[in-house]
Amino acid sequence: MTPMVEAVGVRKRFGDNEVLKGIDMTVGRGEVVSLLGPSGSGKSTFLRCINHLERIDGGEINVDGRLVGYRRHDGKKYELRSREIAAARRGVGMVFQRFNLFPHRTAVENVMEAPVFVKRTHKDEARREALALLDRVGLADRADAYPAMLSGGQQQRVAIARALAMSPSLMLFDEPTSALDPELVGEVLEVMKGLAKDGMTMIVVTHEIGFAREVCDRVVFMDAGVVVEQGVPDDVLLNPAHERTRAFLSRVL
Repeated sequence: MTPMVEAVGVRKRFGDNEVLKGIDMTVGRGEVVSLLGPSGSGKSTFLRCINHLERIDGGEINVDGRLVGYRRHDGKKYELRSREIAAARRGVGMVFQRFNLFPHRTAVENVMEAPVFVKRTHKDEARREALALLDRVGLADRADAYPAMLSGGQQQRVAIARALAMSPSLMLFDEPTSALDPELVGEVLEVMKGLAKDGMTMIVVTHEIGFAREVCDRVVFMDAGVVVEQGVPDDVLLNPAHERTRAFLSRVL
C-alpha cells in the first residue's frame, strides 16, 4: 500500500543555515507519528514542507502518492502553479501553535469558511457539517460564540474542527498545545486522541511526552536537521539508543 507520506533526502536552508539535512521518513496510512526534538531541530520546518508552505531545496516529498509542490514530466520536475498547490493542500489539514481564527466570525462561521469559499459547498450544508464537527470536538454549545469569547483550548478545538472541515486524509499538528495554559492542554489532546482512534493519519510536533507515549505509533527524534533515532514510543522514550535523545529527554521529563 502506498504510504501516506514519503520523504526522501529532504533538504531545506534559510540563507546559510541548512535546517533540514536530508530527511528520510515514511508515514503509513492511519499511523500517528510524533516529532520530538529541541527548538531549532527542524521539526516545524519539515512539517511545513509536507504542506508546501516551505519550498524544499533538495529531495522530494510524496503525500498520498502525489509529489508535493511539483509534477514530473519527461524525467524532470516542474514546480506547480499556485492554484495547483492550493488544490493539493485541500487533502492536508494543519493546526498551528496559534489558532488564527477570524475574530469577526463565530466558531461555526470559522469552520464553514473553507468549505463555502474553497469547495463551493452550499451554506446550509456547510453549516450542518460545521455543527457536526464542533460537536465532535466538544463545542456544540459554543457554535455562535466569537473567538474572543472562547478560552485558548476552545479556540484550538475550533481550529481543529476547521481543519477537519476539508475532509483531509492527513492532519499535521505544529505544537498545538504550546500556546495554551497548562490546565487547557488536556482538552485539546483528548480531541487529538479521538482522531487517532478514528484512524486519522497524523504527524504531531509536540513536547507532550505522555501523549507521544500513549497515542503515537512511532516517535521520531530530530536534532540539528537530522533524524537521530525513531521507533515505537517505549523504545525511544524509555530506552533511547542515542546520547542526544537521552540528553533531551532528561531535560523535558
